[in-house]
Amino acid sequence: MIALPKQLYLFYRDGFRSMVVGRTLWKIIAIKLFILLAVLKLFFFPNYLATNFNTERDRAEYVLGNLTKPVSAR
Repeated sequence: MIALPKQLYLFYRDGFRSMVVGRTLWKIIAIKLFILLAVLKLFFFPNYLATNFNTERDRAEYVLGNLTKPVSAR
C-alpha cells in the first residue's frame, strides 16, 4: 500500500493533468502564494531588530532577554 502523502500527491497530479485548465490553476496558486508570502511580508512584517538595534550583540541580548524572561514578567 502506498503512503497517504504519496497517494494525495498522485491524486492531485493526475487530476490536474487530465484537466484542460490545470496548468492555469497551478499558475494562479503560485501567484497567490507569492503574494501571501512575499508581498505581505514586506508590508506587514518589518524587520524590527534591524530597525531598532545597531549591532548584532544588541539584537542578541534583546532576543535572549525576551526568551528567558518569565511569563508573568512579560
